[in-house]
Amino acid sequence: MSQNVRLCLVLHNHQPIGNFDGVIEQAYQDSYLPFLDVFEGYEPLRISLHTSGPLMLWLAEHHPEYVERVKALVAAGRIEVIGGPFYEPILTMLPSRDRVGQIRTYTDYLNETFTTNVHGMWMPERVWESALTADIARAGIGYTVLDDFHFKAAGWSDEDLLGYYVTEEDGNLLRVFPGSERLRYLLPFAPPNDSIEYARQVAAEHPGAVLVFGDDGEKFGTWPDTKEHVYERGWLRKFFDALVANQDWLKTSTLADVVREQSPAGKIYLPDCSYREMTEWAMPAAKQELYDEVTHELHDHERWPDISRFMRGGNWRNFKVRYTEANEMYSRMMQVSRRLEAARRTPGNSELLDEVEDHLYRGQCNCPYWHGAFGGIYLPHLRNAIYRELIAADNKLELSEHGSTAWVQATSEDYNFDLHPEVRLANEQMVAYVSPTQGGMMYELDIRSVQHNLLSTVQRRPESYHRKVLRGNVQPEDDVASIHDRVVFKQDGLDQRLQYDAFPRKSFLEHFFDNDVATDAVAAGTAMERGDFVAQPFEAKLRRAASKVQLQLSREGNAWGIPLRMTKAITIEAGSPTLQVVYLIEGLPRDRQLHLALEWNFAGMPSGADDRYFYDAQGKQLGHLGTQLDLGETQHLGLIDQWQGLDVLIGLSRPSGIWTFPLETVSQSEAGFELVHQSVCVMPHWLVQGDAEGKWSVHMQLRITHSHQPCVVAEQVVQSMVMATVE
Repeated sequence: MSQNVRLCLVLHNHQPIGNFDGVIEQAYQDSYLPFLDVFEGYEPLRISLHTSGPLMLWLAEHHPEYVERVKALVAAGRIEVIGGPFYEPILTMLPSRDRVGQIRTYTDYLNETFTTNVHGMWMPERVWESALTADIARAGIGYTVLDDFHFKAAGWSDEDLLGYYVTEEDGNLLRVFPGSERLRYLLPFAPPNDSIEYARQVAAEHPGAVLVFGDDGEKFGTWPDTKEHVYERGWLRKFFDALVANQDWLKTSTLADVVREQSPAGKIYLPDCSYREMTEWAMPAAKQELYDEVTHELHDHERWPDISRFMRGGNWRNFKVRYTEANEMYSRMMQVSRRLEAARRTPGNSELLDEVEDHLYRGQCNCPYWHGAFGGIYLPHLRNAIYRELIAADNKLELSEHGSTAWVQATSEDYNFDLHPEVRLANEQMVAYVSPTQGGMMYELDIRSVQHNLLSTVQRRPESYHRKVLRGNVQPEDDVASIHDRVVFKQDGLDQRLQYDAFPRKSFLEHFFDNDVATDAVAAGTAMERGDFVAQPFEAKLRRAASKVQLQLSREGNAWGIPLRMTKAITIEAGSPTLQVVYLIEGLPRDRQLHLALEWNFAGMPSGADDRYFYDAQGKQLGHLGTQLDLGETQHLGLIDQWQGLDVLIGLSRPSGIWTFPLETVSQSEAGFELVHQSVCVMPHWLVQGDAEGKWSVHMQLRITHSHQPCVVAEQVVQSMVMATVE
């Protein structure tokens, strides 16, 4: 056999659900379009191309000419279109029915759009578990690409990974290609000849070998500094020139070509895995730091090549443990999926349920469910997009069940899969989820009219890369570095903005602080807790009536060692946009004041914009939603987002002080380290003292409406509001 090698270039182009049009357009101009412009001129070259469903739909709407050009190359046999799940979910987090449904739906779309016959697929983030095999095969897919890291974790060596293998589950077969990590780091960062020489070495030692490069197309122009490197300095043309010049022994092939023309190298069963970096990101921050230290210490060991194949981190599913917010999205998604499955089993409007299914599939897009080198879960617009789709699906399911009449409902079950029951309070205007065992906190508050979760925020927590933030701006030596190696700061002073929270920043939470606590300490999360009510279990009771429901929560606790009983209740009524809240504290001393603060967070209402601001009872603006306020003796505060048309008005039965401050995270994205506004915290607070019976109470209303102008509320209107009571 002659000394030759096949090279499969598999490009994965993706933009998530909810990304900004301007960002996608920039990626199109920087990556997708110029790559196609260059590739068209090299007739001998063949590639496999995966474009995720969200991006494909965007391209079809905004640049149909691009889609037509790709279609022509498909017809010419130069591009193989490969599929996958439509909206790029991590398959391991989906029920089997949704895995198969997403893959089949996208396959049908691609076959029709490109007049082709899709048999291969891209594995989102290369997150793999053996149980996927059967579902992928049942969906009509014959082969996919993983990383060589998966195969090495199974015990295979580099010389074994020069072809494809067959894996099996329950009698279902799937071909799996090992993508080369070495090529991932060579392309496009190293000189083109480095890749050619690597292929030449493989061809000399293993004639007939198959090398697979499978990675993000955004590496070719969108990633920082790569546009100039890849196109303006001509790296891609030089690489393609080298491929054509060496085509007598180095042949570019599609995955379909290899499957059709070569037999598998054998059978393999792969462990649960993803690409190497992902396994590291999935671990707790402290373990990531330890892993990094150990691998660096061992890197110069003479047996590092042997040691490294046994080094890997954690499981992707543990992102749902690292980030409770990811588990909240996942749990909400699973609830919608189960409700849709149940609705499919009963006679009804199949067209409406098809719309629900599409919203569900969109709400499974993987990007905000995890975090690594990209912003992921720390990006509010991506989280908001997921909730927008899931709430839209939920709205349609409720419409099919209740019609357009006013209704109210209270249910309790283990919604977030922690073995404890949560409570769901819902009407046709909003949905609230409360966890009695976690301080009775409200962790989700959906506003149906704008399809927005007001509690889609993120807790400030340590990340392993915060060490780089504290070290400062130290750049790698290479002119063009992988995003895994870059250290860039998008704002100054980020090391001073690192703050961590001891508990989730949600709502319906109660703190006892020192009487003279500093507002800055409260905002930074460093104020000493003098009570034991936050994050501690409450007893829960549900009360239901024809037109309203109430959740009552109580706890025997203490503040400053003083035994107290706290009872709090939320009431919602059919047809009402208002949460009615009441607190009763018993056992308070009559000769001493205790400092009580009630925490509420509002997410997805950005700071720093003129049309998003606080206002008082007369509609007077008090500053944008990132403003730190320290108000005294007030009974009302409004927050408005005129762009979304979202208006939140808080009314109190007692004059109080109110603190407001932004919650911001220092997180990593492909562009560098950045400060991201996550939510605005609003804390009414009082120095409370017992009456003759040692009691103290307060009533609150949160009226959340769809409006583009602030609600002007006179003092007498606030005082005359009908308040809920603890029954």
